[in-house]
Amino acid sequence: MTELEYPQVERDDTTEVLHGRRVEDPYRYLEDPNSKRTEAFVAAQNAVSEPYLAGLEGRSIFAELTRSLLLAPRAGVPWYRGGRYLRLTNPGDLDQDILCTADTLEDLLAGGRVLLDPNTLSSDGAVALAGARVSGDGKYLAYALAEAGSDWTSFHVRDIGTGLDLPDVIHWCKFSVPVWMPDSSGFLYWCYPAPEPGTEFTEAMGAGRLMLHRLGTAVSEDLEIWSRPEDPELMAGPDVAHDGTWLVLTIGAGSDSRTMISALRIGADDEGRRVPVGPEIPVVAELTHAQQVVEIEGDALLLRTETGAGRGRLVSIDLADVAGPMTELIGEHPTDVLASASRVGDGVLVVWSHDAAHRVEVFDTAGHSVGTLDLAGPLSVAALTGEPGRSEFFYGTTSFAQRLEVFRAEITGPAVSVESIPSPAGNPVLPATVSRREFAVSTDGTRVPMTVVHRADLPPGPQPTLLYGYGGFDIPLTPSFSALFASWVAAGGVVAVANLRGGGEFGTEWHQQGMLANKQQVFDDAIRCAQHLFDTGVTTAGQLAVHGRSNGGLLVGALMTQRPDLFAAAVPSVGVLDMLRYHLFTIGWAWVPEYGSAADPEAFDWLRAYSPLHNVRAGVEYPATLICTGDHDDRVVPAHSLKFGAELQHTYHGERPILLRIDTRAGHGAGKPATALAAEYTDVLAFIGRHTGLT
Repeated sequence: MTELEYPQVERDDTTEVLHGRRVEDPYRYLEDPNSKRTEAFVAAQNAVSEPYLAGLEGRSIFAELTRSLLLAPRAGVPWYRGGRYLRLTNPGDLDQDILCTADTLEDLLAGGRVLLDPNTLSSDGAVALAGARVSGDGKYLAYALAEAGSDWTSFHVRDIGTGLDLPDVIHWCKFSVPVWMPDSSGFLYWCYPAPEPGTEFTEAMGAGRLMLHRLGTAVSEDLEIWSRPEDPELMAGPDVAHDGTWLVLTIGAGSDSRTMISALRIGADDEGRRVPVGPEIPVVAELTHAQQVVEIEGDALLLRTETGAGRGRLVSIDLADVAGPMTELIGEHPTDVLASASRVGDGVLVVWSHDAAHRVEVFDTAGHSVGTLDLAGPLSVAALTGEPGRSEFFYGTTSFAQRLEVFRAEITGPAVSVESIPSPAGNPVLPATVSRREFAVSTDGTRVPMTVVHRADLPPGPQPTLLYGYGGFDIPLTPSFSALFASWVAAGGVVAVANLRGGGEFGTEWHQQGMLANKQQVFDDAIRCAQHLFDTGVTTAGQLAVHGRSNGGLLVGALMTQRPDLFAAAVPSVGVLDMLRYHLFTIGWAWVPEYGSAADPEAFDWLRAYSPLHNVRAGVEYPATLICTGDHDDRVVPAHSLKFGAELQHTYHGERPILLRIDTRAGHGAGKPATALAAEYTDVLAFIGRHTGLT
């Protein structure tokens, strides 16, 4: 392959002084995605990367593998609401899944009736269904649409009987789905002020509001239910009691997993429509621990809380007497994390996370264990749908080697019956794989687990390996099927998925050991995982690639700038790479509880120490690098990737390529058309295959 010629990229003299330290920012102009200079930069970078990636040996094999997996027939976990069954399905040739409904489960499994097909809403498959809720009476579907991968969504309402949309449309919503009022007269939603034209993908957002929209009325008449303009980082998520008695708000500061809980009674307005009425009752008044609403039944609030339990416990609170004590129903487990709980039938289904994989235990409503679901692990429960008082429920399981498998079950007292729902025909046959847990010893002596996956027939000896991690925001990495991983393993590579600190695999302490001033521990954990792979003969530094997305993209950027000698290839995707300015764009301020802010002198020191953009050094042999982003990413703005790539190309003069792959009409990743996702995975796999020696 011929030597690459990178575009000539203009550097300017932008500098600022933060806490007495001079910070150069020569590519700050790339923070404006709509400027001519940025558009020219994107076009010039793609003009270099596209022919390079298109000419990689083995690309056609990865294209066939990824397309066969991403464009295979599929169907999701059904759910029941308002007398109807619903399910997302795809015959395999559509960019977006379609929503189907039926009055009986048999009809739904036979195909049902198409209720919503997002593929008809754009010519390029870039409009995605971002959420859907059926009203309690089963008459209406409130649904959210996102375009070109944006976090911005618009809410629409469809008459399920006629299949026609009502005129009710609400714009400028984020991070929420509509929540119906108990009488189906309207729904609650979270929204933000309309941004100035041209700034919707860059400018930091102000305070949001929880609003109530009544069907058939103008959006301008919507009622404000909750807002805190004096604390713009606070966001409120609503839960409405099935019996219509209470509205419960889960209030958090940005991405902070610690939350407060408030409650409002639901009454009636002058026209008899159900509406929240004051006063707001503080239930959990301080941001000290994580809380998640499980169910509201009468005056009883079932809450998953980490108050007094770092791995979570289930409690009941009397909303009519919130000053009274919490009643513990299910206590903290000595080793396992209470990942979620659901009120189903006449019991409670608890998903426990044991060594970063799931198991399901059945409890009665008094908190007594009465049985378990027989899961063939290690795997993840991808979804579990059911309702109180209704014995039927559905769940899906997945693992690194297993695509989604869907089950129907019934719970009656201690008895649970389970039957498999057949998967759609036409799924590709993959080679048999094996997976095992390995443990690296980190810098402080902590054992850091990872799952190593490869073909069962792979010969012994070091092999090209892909190390993947995340390590942040209390988010766990549990076994789940990925077309990227499956294609790499099928082609003969090894995948290692690391459970780094900062994640949610092992409770509050595990998370806190990898956040704020402790963030470097996440990178140290990953470095020790790489070294463990070398020490155990899984791979070598010349065969190891590292990949991560979003906060995982930060992980990759930090690893390749701190220990470039450990990796042959690096792929930071939609990464947070400028740690001194991330908080100034769109929703970046919401991550301050996790990272800290450069506006704080103490936090500035630790952020500057690992910020990938600010730690690119001359004279270093960096891994072959493919930086992936979307030009419409309004969560982690593309400027992170553009500036990091420009700085690497300017500073590094070795033989390994530094490429930027910039998707147009694409955002952070959610809702990406299947064909576009297959193209991205093909490029990533062909690139790391080329530079790790996969044949």
